[in-house]
Amino acid sequence: MSKKIFTEEQIETLAQNKYVKNVTDKAITYTDEFKKIFIAENQNGKFSREIFEECGFDVDIIGIERVRSSGKRWRAAYRNNGVCGLADTRRNNSGRPSTKELSLEEKYARLQAQNNLLKAENELLKKPRYDGKDDDAKKIKLLSKDKFIIIRDTVKKYKFKNMISYLCNLSGVSRSGYYSYFSATAMESRNKREFCDKVAKDLILKAYNFKNRKKGARQIKLTLNGEFGIVYNLKRIRRIMKKHKIICPIRKANPYRRMAKATHEHRVVPNLLNRDFKQNIPGKVLLTDITYLTYGNNKRAYLSTIKDGSTNEILAYNVATSLSLDIATDTIYKSMNNKDITLAPDAFIHSDQGAHYTSPTFQKLVKSFGLGQSMSRRGNCWDNAPQESFFGHFKDEAYIKSCTALDELKDEIDEYMDYYNNYRYQWNLKKMTPVSFRNHLQAAA
Repeated sequence: MSKKIFTEEQIETLAQNKYVKNVTDKAITYTDEFKKIFIAENQNGKFSREIFEECGFDVDIIGIERVRSSGKRWRAAYRNNGVCGLADTRRNNSGRPSTKELSLEEKYARLQAQNNLLKAENELLKKPRYDGKDDDAKKIKLLSKDKFIIIRDTVKKYKFKNMISYLCNLSGVSRSGYYSYFSATAMESRNKREFCDKVAKDLILKAYNFKNRKKGARQIKLTLNGEFGIVYNLKRIRRIMKKHKIICPIRKANPYRRMAKATHEHRVVPNLLNRDFKQNIPGKVLLTDITYLTYGNNKRAYLSTIKDGSTNEILAYNVATSLSLDIATDTIYKSMNNKDITLAPDAFIHSDQGAHYTSPTFQKLVKSFGLGQSMSRRGNCWDNAPQESFFGHFKDEAYIKSCTALDELKDEIDEYMDYYNNYRYQWNLKKMTPVSFRNHLQAAA
């Protein structure tokens, strides 16, 4: 409906038209005769504005938006119910609630209906409807279609009469929605959709088990297209898989990450660095990360480092055989106990969003040393590019694979770190080593 407000002069002008039954400052009621004329002329190819003007209406007063919406409403009514749909039935079907006082029998019947409806809802809620470990609010939530079925079963079971409106209002659903859900058209549409879903399920299972290799939704889509010439929307495939509990057994979501997210203990902090690595202030930007090292006969160790973003100097490093939290916290302790390191007053440490760095223990330790904390964006290695670059050079230049024992590996790492900091000249550090460049910056400050 248009929001245009009519003035008194405009109301008087509109009221003089023979096709106007009533007019207020906000609405116009047209005669049934005018609606029939409009439909007939519109079917002959005339536009809404043209028909209104030929019947003596000033479209500038009414507003073109109101003219178009009226025409759209009348055409829809005519398509659904013919000429009878054009009749004004507001007087007879006002929808106002009855003000009649209910008798004791009627009040008792309503209370009984309410009690039986609650019983039916409780019976339905006892049934397992969700397999996931969601919160209780999601487990007991009833959809509108569930409420419609409960209302129908309650009415049938207890043989209630004239209780549909009351039970719908009690359940928080619309009466029109109830009748629409059980209409022949809606039921036919649901049956048709169910049949299509069954056909889709068979085809998806066929692709899912193709060559005896279980697949996810994307592989199923590609297999259907490539092997069977069937094009399905990816969302449809996922909906059918969820509906019929077709689960891909490989590459599932990390359960530990889910638990960390559920407990709200692990916190991600903003990216304060924004790739501004070279700030020419030694001890201000500290970059950290963890990488794996394969040595000997497929043995594995892990290396955690802290690198100065301005000088490229490795300030501290730690080698461990497991990825426990200690590998990250011990690296922090080593860097803080290094007497050769002088941190800037506004120093902060930058990392990715790994579980070590989002851990409350690690974050509390960082704060205790007066350091700020920054994190890369999720899945963006470029936000910590100098640290990633160091690991690449380290694995190319250090003799890791020739080490057969952990002690031998640690000795090689110690030797390389000394070489890297004191003897490996770098082009982008004015052809100096990291330690020499650090001394150069401190002397120029």
